Amino acid sequence: MPPKSGHQRAKNIDYDDDELYSDEDEYYEEGGEEEGISEADKQQMAAATIKVKEALGGSLKPTDAEIQEALWHYYYDVAKSVSYLKNKYAPKAPSKPKQPQKPASRFDQAASAAGTGTTDGPSKQKAIPKKSAADKLAESLDKVQVEETPKIKSKNLNVVEEFAKSGLKRMANFVVIGHVDHGKSTLMGRLLYDLKVIDQRSVDKLKKEAESIGKDSFALAWVMDQTSEERSRGVTVDIATNNFETDTTRFTILDAPGHRDFIPNMIAGASMADFAVLVIDASTNSFESGLKGQTKEHALLVRSMGVQRLIVAVNKMDTVNWSQRRFGEISEQMTAFFVAASFSPKQITFVPCAGKEGDNVTKRVDQSQAEWYTGPTLVEALDMCEPAKRPVEKPLRLTISDVFRGGITNPVSISGRIDAGTLQIGDTILAMPSNEKATIKAIEINDEPVDWAVAGQIPTLHLQDIDPVHLRLGDIACDPRNPVRLVKSFTCKILAFEHVLPSSVDVFRGRLQAEGRIIRLSSTLNKTTGEVIKKKPRIIKPAEVARVVVELERELPLEHGVRIVLRERGSTVAAGLLEG
Repeated sequence: MPPKSGHQRAKNIDYDDDELYSDEDEYYEEGGEEEGISEADKQQMAAATIKVKEALGGSLKPTDAEIQEALWHYYYDVAKSVSYLKNKYAPKAPSKPKQPQKPASRFDQAASAAGTGTTDGPSKQKAIPKKSAADKLAESLDKVQVEETPKIKSKNLNVVEEFAKSGLKRMANFVVIGHVDHGKSTLMGRLLYDLKVIDQRSVDKLKKEAESIGKDSFALAWVMDQTSEERSRGVTVDIATNNFETDTTRFTILDAPGHRDFIPNMIAGASMADFAVLVIDASTNSFESGLKGQTKEHALLVRSMGVQRLIVAVNKMDTVNWSQRRFGEISEQMTAFFVAASFSPKQITFVPCAGKEGDNVTKRVDQSQAEWYTGPTLVEALDMCEPAKRPVEKPLRLTISDVFRGGITNPVSISGRIDAGTLQIGDTILAMPSNEKATIKAIEINDEPVDWAVAGQIPTLHLQDIDPVHLRLGDIACDPRNPVRLVKSFTCKILAFEHVLPSSVDVFRGRLQAEGRIIRLSSTLNKTTGEVIKKKPRIIKPAEVARVVVELERELPLEHGVRIVLRERGSTVAAGLLEG
């Protein structure tokens, strides 16, 4: 059932931080804090339990506890849970009946008598020593044939050369950000539908499901939001991914949550992106409420995570009759904010669109509605973005964003963005901070098997020779010959969003989240030159750049140049760059 409070749960892998990071198990054995599962989880568990029972029918009757254990293990995925339960509790085939023992012949009896030393006189049998339990066990073990997992052999490819001559299209990952309810998932659903990534039949099915619960307008959003929690709440909770191609580029969409409760997941999405699409609702009052909500925070966060290129999709323009004045207002206000946040105006493109109807997403809006707009459609603006240069020559660094079971043949699998370097089937990788090695058994990209992958791609790796307890979200898979170092304290240059004082903070690096403390404010810096303005300030004010020292509760895989975010009590207080 649910893991202990404070533990991260990777998809389909049930592990405990204590097994990996602590030698002291007394806390939980003595009844330490355990919050259990949330009320929302309980409701979802109850509904899913009923569905599993219906799917199993009367053929199998596992207990509620067994059903719920499977549901928790598979993230409430009813289909996977049913399949698991059927495999586990299916009636076993009846064992083959023993053949009746053939009566001993006279010859056998005579031989037996001879073997036991029977004579014409009184019967005298030699005592046969009984075998001990240990002897029997040893004999049975000798008969067991251990089938070793075959070692995967590397093809020893020069992946950099293979990539250079592969002729692959450009690759780009973009994160979709913005305030809750501004239409991010619907806009991406429309884009995928118009590009024929999903078919009409699938959309019709989603429409029917949405209508059944009174959410007719959510059908396209459900192309991205696929979990029952996201559909019932009407908001994106975790990073949703999908892929599409244009004539020149293969894109991966990272649809991030807009709700403030899920900012950590949004940070995880931004850490994997080459550029961002900021969705703004042009409706009356919606743009203004978004400015007070997550619109600005999301923009600041992606900039702090190294994103420089920004496409601003001014959505729901149909609700303001494609007003040029409204579009101009939004563009002017946001440009001023972006420049103050260190975005270059040359790297920002504003695109008016209507996601629900599809106007100016992949096809141009009717000129009678918006004759004033002559710029690109959303998909054209995406195609104009130049992906960052891939650091394929550097040592391997892959940030783990998911850990799961790939099935019987692939019991341990991970996925995540390759930040640097290359990998191929047969390579040995080192998981940090657990310092455990694994062998890459197979690689998939966009559900297709491949022999290798390079920086910038988000592959799925099927592993062997490692226990999943050594893998967790945010860990780094690296080259064993050039591993990432573990640090417990570091200096970083930050941009403050709020007032910063020495205090406890949560440190985020992509999916990695850890508790720490700002122990020293070293200096405030000039934004442009980086020169020291004041040493040992007592406080760092919003919008100031400063150098601070952070101490972590445990060692983590961090190195120079890594971007981090500091949060306190659910608010982002600063973001910055690791210096050492």
